Amino acid sequence: MDSTHPSDLWLAARVVAVRGVLVFVLTLWASPSVATQAGDAFSLRFAQLALDCVHREYPNKVSHVLNSDDDARPPRELTPSFYGCFDWHSSVHGHWLLARLARLYPESAAAGPARAALARTLTVANLLAEVTYMQAPGRDGFERPYGLAWLLQLAAELREWDDPDARRWQAALAPLETAAARQLKEWLPKLTHPIRIGEHSQTAFAFGLIVDWAEVVGDTEMRGLLDERVAKYYLDDYECPLRYEPSGHDFLSPCLAEADLVRRMIEPDVFADWLGALLPAIPNDGTAAWLTPAVVSDATDGKLVHLDGLNLSRAWMLEGIASGLPTGDGRRSALLGAATKHREAGLASVTGATYEGGHWLGTFATYLITERGLR
Repeated sequence: MDSTHPSDLWLAARVVAVRGVLVFVLTLWASPSVATQAGDAFSLRFAQLALDCVHREYPNKVSHVLNSDDDARPPRELTPSFYGCFDWHSSVHGHWLLARLARLYPESAAAGPARAALARTLTVANLLAEVTYMQAPGRDGFERPYGLAWLLQLAAELREWDDPDARRWQAALAPLETAAARQLKEWLPKLTHPIRIGEHSQTAFAFGLIVDWAEVVGDTEMRGLLDERVAKYYLDDYECPLRYEPSGHDFLSPCLAEADLVRRMIEPDVFADWLGALLPAIPNDGTAAWLTPAVVSDATDGKLVHLDGLNLSRAWMLEGIASGLPTGDGRRSALLGAATKHREAGLASVTGATYEGGHWLGTFATYLITERGLR
């Protein structure tokens, strides 16, 4: 490969993808094995998207219950750790992105700036203020479940990072981690039905993040609650209407997220039978044409650009579903073939050309490329 800057390659890939043409450059950057070898390049690209926003206060969308005039304050005062990246949950998972890339690629050019940003954010004083904010009256449902699930993912990433700074940041984050877990534990037994939409409130995707955190920290209480909820909500499901997807603002697939969650919870042979009932249209002949990537009509629209994220999340969910099946299952090829198509389309969108996508798509690309959901 020549000396072209990685950002130029990403932009070129985006242009040719919009024209409907797949070229070698796009395939190269979309390949999991090559992406691993090119870790420094993509970590710098994705990290820069997060670095550009984690301490950028405006524009900002505050999901906020005001209890008095005193609550009418700027975001940096309300939530002094997670006030950037347009909204609280994007700020949280932007910090997760930085922690993950700094942990996996400690020698990359991105590692130093990522660590500096984490050190600026994850202070004891800032995070205690976050706890106070979260526990104020009327905020029991704050960022539930999506933002809380990403907060737990950030905590899990720091816990798995064998580094003195990471241990200090994890200790500072621990009270907020505990508060988030407690709010989820209080909510789960009261949630009588799953939430089957393609945006933030969806339970299946959030549950996947939470169960992965529970495995890291050894929280058997949380795991037990999730086992019970998954059995109640999902194990009797059949013929999930994937043909009705996507909705126009989706960044998560309700059907694929459910399957990607359940494969974490049951044995492969049992999962194989369950998946046959849930998604009977998955072919056995290896074709990738059964699921088509979504196309964004206007990347400057904050809702319409969600479909770029859908392509990325579909890719990792399809890979996750395939990983949950027995090795010889004939559906694996079709799942992985469709995953590759969505990977190509999704990664081509991560350019940072617009803030509407730039403040969050890097996280989805990092989650996909680093196979976080598979580990």
